[in-house]
Amino acid sequence: MGTFNVSLKTLTDRVSMEVVYTPRALDEISVEIAEVNRPGLFLAGYYDYFDKLRLQIMGLAEMNFLSGLTAEKRYEALEQLFRQQPPAVIVCRSEELAPFPEMQKLAQKHAVALLRSNETTCTLMGSLISVLNLELAPRITRHGVLVEVYGEGILILGDSGIGKSELAIELVKRGHRLVADDAVELRKVSNRQIMGTAPENIRHFIELRGIGIVNVARVYGVGAVKLSESLDLVVQLEAWDPTKNYQRTGLESEYYDILGVSIPSTSIPVSPGRNLAVVLETAAINNRQKKMGYNAAKELLIRLGLDDKMD
Repeated sequence: MGTFNVSLKTLTDRVSMEVVYTPRALDEISVEIAEVNRPGLFLAGYYDYFDKLRLQIMGLAEMNFLSGLTAEKRYEALEQLFRQQPPAVIVCRSEELAPFPEMQKLAQKHAVALLRSNETTCTLMGSLISVLNLELAPRITRHGVLVEVYGEGILILGDSGIGKSELAIELVKRGHRLVADDAVELRKVSNRQIMGTAPENIRHFIELRGIGIVNVARVYGVGAVKLSESLDLVVQLEAWDPTKNYQRTGLESEYYDILGVSIPSTSIPVSPGRNLAVVLETAAINNRQKKMGYNAAKELLIRLGLDDKMD
């Protein structure tokens, strides 16, 4: 999967920050780690366990601590920080707190980007971590289709030509939204969540055999597409096999592993006459009900007096 990075340009575009000084273009400065740091202990002289790859956030506590030092001590503390050459030093609460003159001099001396934001420290840190987790998340690409159906992100897998794209376009016609066709980029944004999106160069396009390439956003409107979606269900389409026992009750839970995260999964056989769009809509609603604690199969067994056989 490799190591990923995100530029300061992307961060300033998506998080409320402005440039005080930058040694070079923001898109040439990269951040490679999702954690951020408040360097209070470092400024106070405790240098162990300092990660210079993290963005350094200067909040009210850090700035007030520095303002209480003599000019010589403040310069010495800031010199130690900027000498580490972190990707950027960011001063929060820009309406209340202005960067010390020494900060800009040291930023120029050590070629460190100096930014500021009017956000509170906690708000800025939360926004940065959210963007960094998404941009730096481990990722893989799967051949399939990702759609949003009734708020559920559904990844449709299956052999080439089985009808994944045709199913997706039928769902779009029924009011649901396309996220990605053919290549789905899946990112592990937490230990329990996978986010799916389309590579930018093929975003909103779908291939229909016999017709060709269709821009879904142009044909059906921007309401028919979505940039990204959390993955809730994996549906595997396969040709009907009369010798195979398919799921009949829904009592057994199946899962599909993506980057170490187990996603609920189901296999749907494809045969002439089956309305797969309706089946997928029902699968989405049923999966949503299960997440809310309701299982229709279990209720039926209880009504039949067979609930003691569920164990």
